[in-house]
Amino acid sequence: MPFEKKRAPRNRTITISEKERALLKNRLFYYPNGERIPSSQIINKTVCADLFSILDTLPNEFVDLLIIDPPYNLDKNFNGFKFSKTGDDAYLEYLKSWFPKILNTLKPNGSVYICGDWKSTFCLYQIMRDNTIIRNRIIWQREKGRGAKANWKNATEDIWFGTKSEEYYFDIDAVKQKRKVIAPYRENGKPKDWEETEDGNFRLTHPSNFWDDISIPYWSMPENTDHPTQKPEKLIAKLILASCPKNGVVLDPFLGSGTTSVVAKKLGRKYVGIEINEEYCCWAEKRLALSDTDTNIQGYSGGIFWERNTMNIQLKENKKAAQEKPKKIAMELFSKAM
Repeated sequence: MPFEKKRAPRNRTITISEKERALLKNRLFYYPNGERIPSSQIINKTVCADLFSILDTLPNEFVDLLIIDPPYNLDKNFNGFKFSKTGDDAYLEYLKSWFPKILNTLKPNGSVYICGDWKSTFCLYQIMRDNTIIRNRIIWQREKGRGAKANWKNATEDIWFGTKSEEYYFDIDAVKQKRKVIAPYRENGKPKDWEETEDGNFRLTHPSNFWDDISIPYWSMPENTDHPTQKPEKLIAKLILASCPKNGVVLDPFLGSGTTSVVAKKLGRKYVGIEINEEYCCWAEKRLALSDTDTNIQGYSGGIFWERNTMNIQLKENKKAAQEKPKKIAMELFSKAM
């Protein structure tokens, strides 16, 4: 039985009871040994399996988007599954052992994102360069953790973005960010490309490849789990909205606690998650069940990504939108009647 931590009353970390664990295991998909099965059998499933044991039997070209968050080149204990730090050459060989094969699942116009830290980014660049058309490198700020005493605090991670061909899906309008305008520009006395509100001046902007609006999951966030390297839902939402069409398929071959699958479901995409650790698979399934009634993604509301520490403003905007919706519907009905 997994060790149960004693938690503060307001701690919202997702946990599962023994009774839940038994039920959640029944929702997992256990891949038949050595059998190649159609994609229809694993769509919207959490596959509990060692990626290396099923890699050669995964369906070909059924995925629109690959989001890959492999073990970084660090010493980590993933609930009993230990990954040991190696040299760059050995880590690159590890990537080569599975990355080209997982690309076979990607449609010809599909996209891939692979995550890493500054130590492994050299290897990630090489594996992407040799197997994809590299489009960009995203750097995102992870403001969490203690500072180093004899070095600069490591506060960023990388995500390499590539495609299989020159034809690929990308929706920049779906990932616009609402930011405060520090020096607003006016034209003929009126705001240009920004709006005045009682909470300040805001502009919708196209995102760059540096993201400083991401919060790492912590104890008071409803998405939080005990996974040691859990990615934020907001981070994954940007990748999915930009690079996977509605009803498209997202595959995460190192699912962890389920973030990619959960976000895909919340955003109206299909998903496949592969994870070797049965406990993590159960966490993922509980989060997927919770998303049936809660589709919120912290930091993303009203179809817009918001800066950090703007929750109160978001709540005001959502309340205002809810009040205006009946009026908008009435006007549309009136226009049709005319």
